[in-house]
Amino acid sequence: MDLELTAPQIRIRDAARRFAVETLAPRAHAFEASEEVPADIYRQLGALGLMAVDVPEAYGGSAAGTVAYSLAMTEISRVCASTSVTMGVTNMVGEVLAEFGDEEQRQRWCPRLAAGGLGAFGLSETGAGSDPGGMVTTAVLEDGVWVLNGTKQWISHGDTAEVVVVWARTDGAGARGLSCFLVPGDAPGLGVDAKEDKMGLRASHTCGLVLEDVRVPESALLGPRGGGFRIAMMALDGGRVGIASQAIGVASGAYDDARAHLSAAGSPSQADAFRLADMATHLEASRLLALRAAARKDAGQPFTQEASIATAFETEKAWAHSKDAEELKGDAGLRVGARVERALRDVRVSMIYEGTSEVQRIVISRAALRAG
Repeated sequence: MDLELTAPQIRIRDAARRFAVETLAPRAHAFEASEEVPADIYRQLGALGLMAVDVPEAYGGSAAGTVAYSLAMTEISRVCASTSVTMGVTNMVGEVLAEFGDEEQRQRWCPRLAAGGLGAFGLSETGAGSDPGGMVTTAVLEDGVWVLNGTKQWISHGDTAEVVVVWARTDGAGARGLSCFLVPGDAPGLGVDAKEDKMGLRASHTCGLVLEDVRVPESALLGPRGGGFRIAMMALDGGRVGIASQAIGVASGAYDDARAHLSAAGSPSQADAFRLADMATHLEASRLLALRAAARKDAGQPFTQEASIATAFETEKAWAHSKDAEELKGDAGLRVGARVERALRDVRVSMIYEGTSEVQRIVISRAALRAG
């Protein structure tokens, strides 16, 4: 893997870093207190090219690739993970559209997402989280119109999305019966269930969606009929690079806070110095794992196992090191508004979404066994 960054990658990383320091850092605590990231934040991210990093320029994207996306997610997450989760999901939706959409779908939605409109990912259901094959939402074709009925759960910014990519059952049981649809956020029959009152990421809305006879044209089908499972798995592979990068960013922010605290306090004890050294070592290893997966994706090489390795390693280390950072800061780290206090709450879910740590281990072990 070439560790030399290209000019576009550096440009995206630096733009994200400046925005995080200059715009997000002074407001991140206020976002959490109000449980809202203002829409203007995403428009500004769009203007910087950060809402569609790996989407072709012809559709409004930056065309900077997955390595650039990983770097940007790390920089934004270092300051505000609530902002980065919405940025990450919208990037995922844009990539899915660019990869599987037809020309009309790409032209209609990709530029809007690139400019800061939000896209949501309507895959999970109460009984179909880690196993999409258990999905019960249905889509029935009636006189050239798809009629969707069902519920979705744990949908990031489902209440403010301009478009939701919805998976539904069209043909029989199991994963092969799933198809994928583009549903406008204001479609009649699409309703928002109660927002989740979450431990972390409190400025990022998570809600359920209810589809009651939602009618979309036949052209709203994304990709081939029955091809929904393949689309979901490919999207999740790329999404895991984003989640790993987000976890690195959150843990890096906690590490920065703990390091500054120890430095200001004078010479740390040997035990504290060793803990800080372990954090620095694991963060560096995490960055390399994420960039390896991203680089393989950019090169068109298989990266499923690498993405799961990065996610399993980095999210668990980020959780552990956020706790370490809080303990190194002592009672100051427990106060509401403290950077490490928020990091500890925000990073916990990274071991759950885009596939739990257990799911990542299943993916890794299957790949390992196939390799002999």
